[in-house]
Amino acid sequence: MKYLVTGGAGFIGSNFVHYLLATYRDCAVVNLDKLTYAGNPDNLKDLAGDARHHFIQGDICDEELVGTIVCEGVEVIVNFAAETHVDRSIGDPAGFLKTNILGAYVLLEAAKRCGVRKFIQISTDEVYGDIAPGRSSGETDEVLPRNPYSASKAGADRLAYSYFAAYGLPVCITRASNNYGPFQYPEKLIPLFVTNLVENRPVPIYGDGRNVRDWLHVMDHCRGIDAVIMHGVDGEVYNIGGGNERENIAVVDLILGHMGKPASLKQYVKDRQGHDRRYSLSSRKMGSLGWKPQVEFERGLKDTVNWYVQNDWWWRTLKSGEYWDYYRKQYIEREKT
Repeated sequence: MKYLVTGGAGFIGSNFVHYLLATYRDCAVVNLDKLTYAGNPDNLKDLAGDARHHFIQGDICDEELVGTIVCEGVEVIVNFAAETHVDRSIGDPAGFLKTNILGAYVLLEAAKRCGVRKFIQISTDEVYGDIAPGRSSGETDEVLPRNPYSASKAGADRLAYSYFAAYGLPVCITRASNNYGPFQYPEKLIPLFVTNLVENRPVPIYGDGRNVRDWLHVMDHCRGIDAVIMHGVDGEVYNIGGGNERENIAVVDLILGHMGKPASLKQYVKDRQGHDRRYSLSSRKMGSLGWKPQVEFERGLKDTVNWYVQNDWWWRTLKSGEYWDYYRKQYIEREKT
């Protein structure tokens, strides 16, 4: 099988590339990534010399490049390429709309023209919007995104579905809950907190810290995507959730405990605009494909904390320059307002 993995130098994409190459000895992976701030060649460092992996730096909005790649025998496209950070989307939505929607269009057009066997559009639980206590989102629920990031993802996954409905393109859409694991850019909650604590910096907690997220280990996500590629029904949406709903403050407390750090390092900051209180997914449909999460949250979190502690070579170079400019604006200046 020949795969095109877009965004394959990012967090989930690079883990999926590793998963494919470890699981299928005879597969070939073309990895297309623009290498924006969250795309990191170090995520792929151990794949140097593996002839099955071919990395191309490029933009999914580049129609000529994408068309050339897809028409050279690609059978499966998995589209991870996206701008993903909610806070950044609130401050500057334009790049999210371009990459997440126009980029998906370019890929879908190439897939239609070149006749791929499967197109997987990676979406998010955030498209369902704020979920009231006592219920979980099912695949047929209305999408009600409340920030530019989730709106752009909802637009892309509905665009992907339209290519199934209008053209018969073999599309599946996956909507996953919050991922955690190695290689996640340190602006996201778990790596942000762990790397701050390594340096004895405070950890910024939005509002009262009681927003609820469902946590999914990135390798469970990779196994779920693979199950959809192999067994998913064309035109269907599949929720991939971890079944690990936690208040943010509870996750912070677990991290502090794992690292032996004091509660005094908690720093509450002004809540962000449009901050959804709770996400929750029903993953019952994925059970029909033979998938269920395997990584228990406390064990997975501890392993993840240890990975960042032991691999400071990976993240220290990322936390400089533009990163700190953004950090000061997002947390330090926010605290003062």
